[in-house]
Amino acid sequence: MNVKNCRGCGKIFNYISGPQLCPGCRQGLEEKFQKVKTYIRENPGVGIRQVSEECDVEPSLINQWLKDERLELSESSSLLLNCESCGQPIRTGRYCDKCKMAMSQTLRSVIRGADPATPTPSRVSKDGAKMRFLER
Repeated sequence: MNVKNCRGCGKIFNYISGPQLCPGCRQGLEEKFQKVKTYIRENPGVGIRQVSEECDVEPSLINQWLKDERLELSESSSLLLNCESCGQPIRTGRYCDKCKMAMSQTLRSVIRGADPATPTPSRVSKDGAKMRFLER
């Protein structure tokens, strides 16, 4: 059992995964997100500052939702995010499509180009029994 203190309210809770928030704070955060999402749909082209004031949500939280690709700036928005790699303007996430593709290709080439001299881990345990994998 992994017990942690909630970063929102300080209560102790059984931590499983994700942000260190108790179920109550996590639900409150999701309600804020839904409120922001609804406000943006009803008011296209609105800026982060106005959304923050109208929905009583910190601008940093809205920026985090944009980086996590839970929200996206409209095409008519004067505000844009910048790609963390090349600095090109983007509407959501952390990287532009071009940089995402380049990172993906680099990762694929690293995976394909694994050193053949490096032995691959065997699926046989010390006692000779084979490891079994669950099918989904």
